[in-house]
Amino acid sequence: MNNNIEGKVIVITGASSGLGEAAARHLSAQGAIVVLGARRVERIQSLAKELTDKGAKALAISTDVTQHEQVKALVNAAVKNYGRIDVIINNAGLMPQSPLDRLKIDEWNQMIDVNIKGVLYGIAAALPYMKDQKSGHIINVSSVAGHKVRAGGAVYSATKHAVRVISEGLRQEVKPYNLRTTIISPGAVDTELPNTISEPDVAENMQKYYKDIAIPADSFARAVAFAISQPDNIDINEILYRPTKQEF
Repeated sequence: MNNNIEGKVIVITGASSGLGEAAARHLSAQGAIVVLGARRVERIQSLAKELTDKGAKALAISTDVTQHEQVKALVNAAVKNYGRIDVIINNAGLMPQSPLDRLKIDEWNQMIDVNIKGVLYGIAAALPYMKDQKSGHIINVSSVAGHKVRAGGAVYSATKHAVRVISEGLRQEVKPYNLRTTIISPGAVDTELPNTISEPDVAENMQKYYKDIAIPADSFARAVAFAISQPDNIDINEILYRPTKQEF
């Protein structure tokens, strides 16, 4: 298998469902070693067992991305067990959308902590190893909402735009170390993300929207694999994709 994926040690946050779970399965099937981080440890342990039962290498580590030391421990576990880290996919995210005048301040803070700080903590954990290796690939998950904003989604869009800004700054800074960076911005993908919306009217509208147009999570997995599988001198910096039916 000559796909530039086989044998790579790939750390994935938010691996217990949705995009992260799909990426873990897809990359593992292509020969990657996957290190799975999420708070729902039973789920990632089950996924790791499923993959190892198929002959793959997989490790599950309980990880809350809002805690820097836990993200660092996740990456350290990858290096301790497999000798290096080749890719980190900073995927964990929340989308509790609501109009600003509903003053969901705790949810704003939660999105900032998970969607922005979680990405920064992933970068902070992986970057020292990748600098020393003079190789590595940091993949940060943004969203179509990181490119466009709609009423009710201001804070979520702000966090996902921040991911793009951080990633572009990172891209420029890591040139001396031969590192690659990719932003992946999905549209409506069939995941548990809409379930994080607490406002009943907003949740109902979003659930209907997703039911009508959302595409499978393996669309994300294929985008990730495309970016990783390129020759080392090709840096796919951003992938923006949507369901064909999605106007926003």
